[in-house]
Amino acid sequence: MRIGVPKEIKDQEFRVGLSPASVAQLVTQGHQVVVETQAGQGAGFPDELYRQAGAVMAADAATAWAQELVVKVKEPLPSEYAFLRPDLLLFTYLHLAAQPDLLKALLRAGTTAIAYEMVELDDGRLPLLQPMSVIAGRLAVQFGCHFLQRQSGGRGVLLGGVPGVKPAHVVILGGGVVGTEAARMAVGLGAQVTIIELNLDRLSALADLFGFRVQLLYSNNTNISEMVPTADLLIGAVLMPGRRTPILVPESLVKRMQPGSVIIDVAVDQGGCVATLQPTTHTEPVYTQHGVLHYGVPNMPGSVPWTATQALNQSIFPYLVELAQKGKAALVPNTPLGRGVNTQGGQLVHPVLRELFPE
Repeated sequence: MRIGVPKEIKDQEFRVGLSPASVAQLVTQGHQVVVETQAGQGAGFPDELYRQAGAVMAADAATAWAQELVVKVKEPLPSEYAFLRPDLLLFTYLHLAAQPDLLKALLRAGTTAIAYEMVELDDGRLPLLQPMSVIAGRLAVQFGCHFLQRQSGGRGVLLGGVPGVKPAHVVILGGGVVGTEAARMAVGLGAQVTIIELNLDRLSALADLFGFRVQLLYSNNTNISEMVPTADLLIGAVLMPGRRTPILVPESLVKRMQPGSVIIDVAVDQGGCVATLQPTTHTEPVYTQHGVLHYGVPNMPGSVPWTATQALNQSIFPYLVELAQKGKAALVPNTPLGRGVNTQGGQLVHPVLRELFPE
């Protein structure tokens, strides 16, 4: 199969769809891989590495998009909608619940679009979302430390405190992969950590993992209302696969937070769980509202592209090989890849999305 890898054009998105190592494996299996020039430059993979791996280098995005299967990291942006077409297989993160215009473009074009975040195993795990969730959870604390510094507009709080001075309070909404990794980082830095989670089985698992080092609370309005105003750093880590994230923190609650505190919502690409938080960019990552710093960058792992590209490739590669070998025949219903199909032949096929966007 002919596989295209265009350069990502989202603001400061330095990840790339395929690493040179992945390209080399695909070429060995008899596939042709066309990579847009400088697609991997920001991730530390110069064009020469792709040439050595056997890739065909394309001078423009149109050539990379013209292949049978296009592998990306982030969703197509409006300037890329013209590349969509009926005979195209698109494999990337999509997050269509928060992208109605992209959904319309995919349906108009008749493109078969498979979303990384919806590839689902029989036990409900999301193997292609997990590696970026791990990275985003860890980065949320890393960025939180930065923006809590006074020079960055924050309260001037050291996350772990010092002897005689209390540490910062990190409140995490959601105890899945993102929330767990954020808690690992925050605990490691010495912060006081509270996780608020809805699933009781998950709360039990978190208790086994963290013991008494983390305060674990059931997710309800009372606990959220009590904890959010005390947070120096509030991290949104709520996941509703395929759906828009519910608003758990209304504007009235944001107004009660301490001036200079920081909100980082990792779920912003699915709409976010904080009423006042809007998507931002790596170029302008924060804004202040009601005295609180809001961070809403939807492509957080793009800031560590060398690590993130390789972590993503390790996860997608088995599915990519199946797609490259079988094409649309690999999209069997009720299989991991089949569950990831969002649009096909001008039809919205994913059941969750069909509920959100009824005809």
